[in-house]
Amino acid sequence: MDKLKASLSQASGWLLYLTVLMALALALPRTVFTPESRDFILLLGVVGIWRYSMGALHYVRGMLFLYVVFPHYRRKAKALGSAADPSHVYLLVTSFRIDALTTAQVYRSVIEEASNCGYPCTLVCSIVELSDELLIKNLWGRLNPPDQVKLDFVRIPGTGKRDGLAHGFRAISRHMPDERAVVAVIDGDTVLSPGVIRKTAPFFQLFDNLGGLTTNEYCEVRGSYIMSEWHKLRFAQRHINMSSMALNKRVLTLTGRMSVFRAKVITDPGFIADVESDHLQHWRLGNFKFLTGDDKSSWYSLMRLGYDTFYVPDAAINTVEHPPEKSFIKASRKLMFRWYGNNLRQNARALRLGVNRLGGFTSLVLFDQRVSMWTSLLGPCVAIIATIKYGFAYMLLYIVWIGLTRLILTLLLLASGHRIGPAYPLILYYNQIIGAMVKVYVFFRLDQQSWTRQKTKLNRDLASFQRWFNTWSSRTMTFSAASVFVAALMWVV
Repeated sequence: MDKLKASLSQASGWLLYLTVLMALALALPRTVFTPESRDFILLLGVVGIWRYSMGALHYVRGMLFLYVVFPHYRRKAKALGSAADPSHVYLLVTSFRIDALTTAQVYRSVIEEASNCGYPCTLVCSIVELSDELLIKNLWGRLNPPDQVKLDFVRIPGTGKRDGLAHGFRAISRHMPDERAVVAVIDGDTVLSPGVIRKTAPFFQLFDNLGGLTTNEYCEVRGSYIMSEWHKLRFAQRHINMSSMALNKRVLTLTGRMSVFRAKVITDPGFIADVESDHLQHWRLGNFKFLTGDDKSSWYSLMRLGYDTFYVPDAAINTVEHPPEKSFIKASRKLMFRWYGNNLRQNARALRLGVNRLGGFTSLVLFDQRVSMWTSLLGPCVAIIATIKYGFAYMLLYIVWIGLTRLILTLLLLASGHRIGPAYPLILYYNQIIGAMVKVYVFFRLDQQSWTRQKTKLNRDLASFQRWFNTWSSRTMTFSAASVFVAALMWVV
């Protein structure tokens, strides 16, 4: 009955979306076919060439990887048989300020996966609270894993996830793992799907230079319908983008929710230092440590050390998402601020590694991350300027264009294997506009960081003049960049 209600609700949503889109199209006046309108449409098309060409390139590469290249790799991995088995699997789980129900779900799935994978395993729990230790021990006793599965606790102060990871890495180093051992790094709100270890571990023997890989993600959102759809859309897009980057073994982030590394990588002192105390020397904002973005730090460290990164689309995890605010607008903006800040803080120095190390396509994608904040805003800004100058018909035409193109983009996501919903076209456009504005804001404030769950912020203890200078120079540069952008568009239109 619940599935029937959900299906009817989805069908009603799609019918409403298509009805509104058709009504808007029928409402277009004949003036949209005047020569001036054709110039406007041409301008929108030129503006969209870069964005749509990058999206199309990612999509084609992603489909090629998912349906041609990865199945070939999977067959080769299976052909290795027991020769691809790791000598030992370490499962490092970091937990801090996560509710008891989610913590129990996570550790139950990890203990069961360690028991069923058939490899010698050690579960390393990097925790802060005594209550978590008691809960884990209770689950351990009830599930009674086999003798080949061991348990190790690392108690740390609540100073952040980076410290928790570094303490866990050092604890694994003390076990002295050999060359064939692997480490799965798992977040405290990640529920493992059965078989995820056996699906990922063989690739480290298949690819000699593979340093780390990440997995497909699905989510359970403890929030509103629109918040749930927003997260699910993000994971569907992530699946295609990860597949695209995996085509040349240059996945751009080793997701903190669940990634697997060679043991010799996470026991490397240089790698541990990169994750624990990563920092940036900025020409205007000075030197500051990274509070968030440990997944980006681990990726950058692997690139710097000369390793490859990979994506395993048929190995899945389920994350339990707790929105930081009840309001969708507030919650999405907070999450975007954290995610996009992590990207932009790593972007410039990653490009400095050079095309020889990153590859041409990866360098192009990193460059696109820097310009997409402006190209995403070109369309709506041009539409607004044209509407003010020539009439509302241009805005109506733009709305129809957005509705149609976002519908097509949503339907293309069906090939990802993730479910799509009638809210996706609207969320896609919301992400484009609000996401671009958040990127512009954070681009000039890279030193501002905060966790959304732990409610912790970076305290740099700056002198009063330095704080004043950072604040007002950031505001001035934001205003100047936005003014130049709008002035250039007004001149073009």
